[in-house]
Amino acid sequence: MGISVHCDIVSAEEEIFSGRVEMVIAAGQEGDLGVAPGHAPLLSALKPGPVRVIKQGGEEEVFYVSGGYLEVQPNVVTILSDSAQRAADMDEAAAMEAKQAAEKELANQSGDFDYSRAASQLAEAAARLRTIQSLRNKLR
Repeated sequence: MGISVHCDIVSAEEEIFSGRVEMVIAAGQEGDLGVAPGHAPLLSALKPGPVRVIKQGGEEEVFYVSGGYLEVQPNVVTILSDSAQRAADMDEAAAMEAKQAAEKELANQSGDFDYSRAASQLAEAAARLRTIQSLRNKLR
């Protein structure tokens, strides 16, 4: 058993994951972050996308977060997000449908078009698909 740190992944609705991990990899606003035991304290905003957790023993689990924050303290890593779920529980067809709907809305702009909302929906749908693909690549 290697050195580990406690990790919590929490959405607005529920705690998604809580346990000892060897590493957490997430997409921060300023670039990708890899957090291992002994990492310096840190607070970073997260972009929507996959969060990879390498648990004790080397098993990897992938989660989707809709953005949020990652906080590193000496003995705990916490990820807070409005929406988070296990990648294994995600519906690829629904994510693809949401991405196509957002692309269609961006292409067919009307008079009362809200560009920022449509772009945000497209980014979130694309991040969901990246998370599903990340899980698929891990399983190969």
